[in-house]
Amino acid sequence: MEEIRGRRAMLCFPQMATKAQITAEQYLHTKFEHDSIRGKIRFLLAQALVPVTQTHPLYPCFGVQMQVAPDVYRIPDVAVFAGQEPKQSIPCEPPLLVIETISREVLHRDLMTKLEEYRKWGVANIWIVNPLAKRFVVYLDWGLRYVSSLALADYPFELTPSVLFSDL
Repeated sequence: MEEIRGRRAMLCFPQMATKAQITAEQYLHTKFEHDSIRGKIRFLLAQALVPVTQTHPLYPCFGVQMQVAPDVYRIPDVAVFAGQEPKQSIPCEPPLLVIETISREVLHRDLMTKLEEYRKWGVANIWIVNPLAKRFVVYLDWGLRYVSSLALADYPFELTPSVLFSDL
């Protein structure tokens, strides 16, 4: 017997994590408690990207649905396309950069699956922003690596955690 909310109760099954299957439409209409932090980080990333987009053909998109494989769709927090703005409403060509913001709710294996899908699709730069630890991580062919700043090769862009997280 265990006490739950002041009452004695018997658990018939041990608690264990399960992976519930939901439709894409259900997922797209789900609200998560960390959305406000992710929203603020998207805004701060947009501010940081503005100067380079004024001098280079880079097109940041926020929360855009992308087709990373025939039956796989992903919605990164930020996707940055180089060259020209994507013509399709659901891009099927990889962007130059994707940025994911993690939270306590994100399971490591789910994040790693998503990052590997981006890499296989051909995304050259895969960045992870961790607002809880106030750190940056990049995903490379061989795995995750903490970095002291995020930079785009061939573009005048560099962002440090102290700059991004100064307003959080």
